[in-house]
Amino acid sequence: MFESGQNWELFGYDMRNVGRHWLAAWRDFLWADDSPVRRRLDEAVVLRTPGGEQTYQAGVACDGHQADCAAVLLPDELVLCRALQLPLAVEPELNSVLALEVNANSPFSAEDTAYGWHVSRRNEQQLEVALAIVSKSAVMAHVAQHYGSHDAHAQEVWAELDGAMVVINSFGEGKRDGLYQRRLLKVAGLAAAAFLVLLLTAAIGAGFKKLELEQLETLAADTQREAANASRMRSALGQANETIAYFNQLGNAYPSAHNELGRLTQLLGDDAFVERFAMNGLEIDLRGRALDASSVMQLLTEQPDYAEVAAASPIRRIPGTEVEQFHLKIRIEGAQ
Repeated sequence: MFESGQNWELFGYDMRNVGRHWLAAWRDFLWADDSPVRRRLDEAVVLRTPGGEQTYQAGVACDGHQADCAAVLLPDELVLCRALQLPLAVEPELNSVLALEVNANSPFSAEDTAYGWHVSRRNEQQLEVALAIVSKSAVMAHVAQHYGSHDAHAQEVWAELDGAMVVINSFGEGKRDGLYQRRLLKVAGLAAAAFLVLLLTAAIGAGFKKLELEQLETLAADTQREAANASRMRSALGQANETIAYFNQLGNAYPSAHNELGRLTQLLGDDAFVERFAMNGLEIDLRGRALDASSVMQLLTEQPDYAEVAAASPIRRIPGTEVEQFHLKIRIEGAQ
């Protein structure tokens, strides 16, 4: 958290340096000699030395590259070398720090001084920087004498420090930097175009997905409406089935008296007649006369629709006739 009296510090770190650190990180990522981007996109350089020519790309010797830029290697006697150990915190301002160091230690005038450097080693606390300081006039005299060039910007000027090639500023390095910058812009443009194509593809895919989603939502709404109608119909059918089942139960519990009377009329025939017929649910109270009342009772007992046939009173003959009187209790099949 922020400490009182140090409003720009967060956990002991000065937040005012965030922007500089961020820019320095991007500058190193794109422009440093050991940058992975520069190693791929930097222009090849033909380095001319007294012993011959060698092609370099991003400070590393390579073969088989077409080179549009040229450089000359200075002899050690023209280069003033210094090894500096600097705190790691100065890295975002390393160019300014080295400029001050050159102004303070160069034996040449400010107008005649040129320099170059590279970071030879770094750890968690320090940077080790190899610094090369040269005299512009002495360099141009050497180039004119050995390579026949009087234009300071016609070629780059390099020096070798601790086995690494260092570019001396203020000579022809601007051409290579310009070519590299154009390649960076081209790659950035291609990356932006690819990103736009990807974004457009994603947008088109999202549009199709949105249309599919709308169609699915419409289909889901139609399905819900149909399901609601089917549910209402199913509910109505269930209620109708319940009503039918209820009336069937009523029909089973209370059979039609007319149907039962018609059935008895068919069964008894002309040899018997009914004097009294009473029905309560599944129970029938039957009184009648017949020439053979026992046969009538036997006939009714044999009917599968009657669960039980019992005499409510004894069969008796009517005096002065051959007719017998019967009184039966009949329970229709299905009674519990």
